[in-house]
Amino acid sequence: MIRARQIRSALDWGRLAPLRLQARTVAAGVYAGMHRSRRRGTGVEFGGHRSYVRGDDLRWLDHRAFLRHGRLLVREFETETDRSLRLVVDATGSMGYRSDSAPGAKLAFAAVVAAALARIALASGDPVGLDWIGGERRRPLPAMAGREAFERLLLALEAVLPGGDLTADHHAIARAINPIARHARRGSVVVFLSDLVDLPEDAGQRFAALATEGRTVVVVRVLDPAEATFPFSGPVRLRSSEGARVVETDASTVRGAYLEALEQCAQRWQDRLLPRGGALVRATSDADPIEIVRAVLAAARGLRP
Repeated sequence: MIRARQIRSALDWGRLAPLRLQARTVAAGVYAGMHRSRRRGTGVEFGGHRSYVRGDDLRWLDHRAFLRHGRLLVREFETETDRSLRLVVDATGSMGYRSDSAPGAKLAFAAVVAAALARIALASGDPVGLDWIGGERRRPLPAMAGREAFERLLLALEAVLPGGDLTADHHAIARAINPIARHARRGSVVVFLSDLVDLPEDAGQRFAALATEGRTVVVVRVLDPAEATFPFSGPVRLRSSEGARVVETDASTVRGAYLEALEQCAQRWQDRLLPRGGALVRATSDADPIEIVRAVLAAARGLRP
């Protein structure tokens, strides 16, 4: 619930633009890679050769093959695990909120974190996919690797506009989750960025269910600093960003109950994720994105965020 005058239909980037520069800056400040190598560990088998392509990891050049054939060949490996990163971004109406104390809208902050995570994963050679909940002009992307993948992801994140009402769209969660459940294999990491506001009652359970068959699920709850602290005083008129509810009340009277309900929501998500090896990372849109990305990486490695 937020003040009606602060609801925006267009994405307010504020100081979080341009996305390309922000993502590179954040990624540069974070440990450069979600894991040491995607080609090590049990279950890895030699899968043949292919011609070298500019940008391939030089560690996998077959020097003996070069001496024999005079061609640059890269050794390929087959493994049962998949180190893909699947990003799910909540772009519903509530994610467009920005208070005066925030550098940008919640969706803009989520986009910075998502783009930085993608840049780190792609630098490690891992494919990245993008799915949406809500949003206008949204463009889902299949998991892909390489330089072009980062460019396409940036374009998709920059093009989306906050919109959609999950109280009316009962299939939004399924549209985002089903492709991941079908295609993301063991070892993949699913990161869901959302304020967790106005989601269906079973959303937490459905996301937690993705953490099966060796997948890891990390949920990043992004709140505006005003939502996290409710600093208002006196009479306020609040309107839901999704749906049409309007409430007139005294801020001081309802602050305690509001903050308690906010904590209970986060606790429910955490209780569903932890038993399955998932994690909840709490963030506000005025936080340092570097620290949030580090927390996500730590959670993806099974460490306490």
